[in-house]
Amino acid sequence: MRLVLTADTHLPKRARDLPGALWAAIEEADVVVHAGDWVDEALLDAMTARSRRLVGVYGNNDGPALRARLPEVARVELDGLRVAVVHETGPRTGREKRCAARFPDVDVLVFGHSHIPWDTEAPGGLRLINPGSPTDRRSQPHATYLSATIDSGRLTEVTLHRLTRD
Repeated sequence: MRLVLTADTHLPKRARDLPGALWAAIEEADVVVHAGDWVDEALLDAMTARSRRLVGVYGNNDGPALRARLPEVARVELDGLRVAVVHETGPRTGREKRCAARFPDVDVLVFGHSHIPWDTEAPGGLRLINPGSPTDRRSQPHATYLSATIDSGRLTEVTLHRLTRD
């Protein structure tokens, strides 16, 4: 199963559209995960139309219309892998321990908010992943998203994609 992970798209405030490479990846993925801060409902509609399956949550910059359509936390099982998605996880310090306590029943937690790519493992085995942002790199050298594969309940082939402007 092929995944695309993204967050903090902030359309149309930070860009008019997603980069073409990300749209191509979305169209080829089996599942697309968006960890919040869409900003505009039009992006949710477009991603829903262009993806096979979309799992998303709202973020702190998402207004009432998006909050009415998306949960704060999403939980799914994908090919035996238990995944949770949330926008905010709090400060960097203590994140692994805090998230392991909050999500003891999942294998992978996908989160956003910081715009900083992140891939660590908490005590007990919870994997925490942040894809960064494809449109607002902030202090990072590149705008980013992630792709991954799920094989027999294991997350494999996690790849950070660095984007350039189309």
